[in-house]
Amino acid sequence: MRISLGCNITDPNLVRIGSNVTLANCTVLGHDGVIRILNTRYGKKLDSVGAVDIRDNCFIGHGAIVMPNVTIGPDSIVAAGAVVTKDVPSGMVVGGNPARPICTTEELVVRLEKRCEAYPWIELIKQREGAYDPRIEPQLKAQRAAFFFGEPRSES
Repeated sequence: MRISLGCNITDPNLVRIGSNVTLANCTVLGHDGVIRILNTRYGKKLDSVGAVDIRDNCFIGHGAIVMPNVTIGPDSIVAAGAVVTKDVPSGMVVGGNPARPICTTEELVVRLEKRCEAYPWIELIKQREGAYDPRIEPQLKAQRAAFFFGEPRSES
C-alpha cells in the first residue's frame, strides 16, 4: 500500500484499504463534515457516517474525492479529480464529477501497451527491475526528455 503524504483520510476507522493500493494526494471521507454546523444551527444531534472500502489493486488519483458509503471494487482506477459518490465495479476506470465509467482496466492496459511500443525507450522499460531502477533511470530520463523536448534536459 502506498499513501501519498498529501492524502487526507478524514475518519481512518471507517476506511478499509486492500493490498497493492495507491492513494495519491486524494481525500477519502468517512463522514459528512456539515453535521456539526447543522447540529449547532438546528439544535439537533445528527450523525452522518459511512464506510469506504477500497479493495485490492486500486489506484486513487490526485485530487480525487471518495465519499462515504462507497466501495471501490478490486482492480479499479479512480482518475485524478474524480468525485466518487457511488460504488465502482471491479476492473473499472472512472473519472469526472460525479465519477462515471471511462473504460475497463483491461482496455486501459491494451491502450497503454500500444502506446508504449511506440516509445524509443521501451527496451529500457523492459529491462527495469521494479518500478524504479537506478541503473536505468538516468538513461531513461534522457531518452524521454529528448523525445518530448528534442534534447536532454539538464538536472536543475
